[in-house]
Amino acid sequence: MADAFRDTLETFENPCPERDYTIEIRCPEFTSVCPKTGQPDFGTLVFTYTPDAKCVELKSLKLYLQQFRNEGIFYETVTNRILDDLVAVLSPRRMTLVASFTPRGGISTNVTASYEKPR
Repeated sequence: MADAFRDTLETFENPCPERDYTIEIRCPEFTSVCPKTGQPDFGTLVFTYTPDAKCVELKSLKLYLQQFRNEGIFYETVTNRILDDLVAVLSPRRMTLVASFTPRGGISTNVTASYEKPR
């Protein structure tokens, strides 16, 4: 299943591979499902990355994220899985994903996962 999700992601060549620069992508409508309760989880994902040879194509990222809509998955797992998939496809110089989930029962959760390419 993880590879099928990952296969949705498309890339394009980095137009300025000689330079370190930052791309920030905000996805305010992320949804998944709590595996314990079956209730929907809503969150905002913020990707910040420095590309190496490739950049992510945004429509494919949207379609990739929509696949989690009915997926029963914990916050921590989905955040790390998304980061792992993007790192596998892009091989960025560095990437951070902050997943901020809306409150449920008066508790909100932020999960941050990071990657840095070994030098």
